[in-house]
Amino acid sequence: MSFPHSTAAAARLDVVASTGSTNADLRAHAGDAEGWPHLSAILTEDQVAGRGRLDRIWTAPAGSALALSVLLRVPRVPLAERGWIPLAAGLAMADAIAAQLPERSVGVKWPNDVLVGDRKICGILAEATGADVVIVGSGVNTAMTAEQLPVETATSFAVEGGQADLDLLVAGYLARLDGWIEALSEHGSAVASGLRDAVAARCDTLGRTVRVMLPGGAELIGEATGLGADGCLIVSADATEHRIAAGDIVHLRLA
Repeated sequence: MSFPHSTAAAARLDVVASTGSTNADLRAHAGDAEGWPHLSAILTEDQVAGRGRLDRIWTAPAGSALALSVLLRVPRVPLAERGWIPLAAGLAMADAIAAQLPERSVGVKWPNDVLVGDRKICGILAEATGADVVIVGSGVNTAMTAEQLPVETATSFAVEGGQADLDLLVAGYLARLDGWIEALSEHGSAVASGLRDAVAARCDTLGRTVRVMLPGGAELIGEATGLGADGCLIVSADATEHRIAAGDIVHLRLA
């Protein structure tokens, strides 16, 4: 398959038949700023050793999912604002997916899982490497059948009755992500750039009762009420506002 729109959107795009991990591949090139400039990307439909958050294994049958990693060079993004980069990636991917599934409700589960309805279609993992480099990897379930889904809470373009145009999906994602990185660089904050409001508008977690599995095994149940200036999730529980910087989130169904 050719990727003319994606090639035009990326500074460099390598399409590989198969690889272990697109994130690991890009990490190996992070030191070569000339050969691999900002918004360079690697993609494949056969990633055999992918990782998700908390080092979870991410695998999919060949041809059923898209693995895409993007190298971001962010020297102009203030250090305090770089926690917004994975949220910007989730927003950009949600918008790109929504453009191809116009009849479906597409949102983001904090911080950056993309949902169709209540089911996950895309996971994102951002990794800082070097002083001013962030690699953002994403895995999108494209042609995966219902029988191939790893868990009942997952979905895919195929299951949702759609056929992903991979070239337009990648091109749309790259353009949106680059736009938000540029906005963060120019305005100096997610609040001033409008990123916080845009993420909040797309975030299905806000307004929901959630269970937060915190590092160390503790749990917190409360209502997700907003996003902090640093991108943390604000959860109200027992008349106290808790700022969640890291943790697994479960959307609870209301009675």
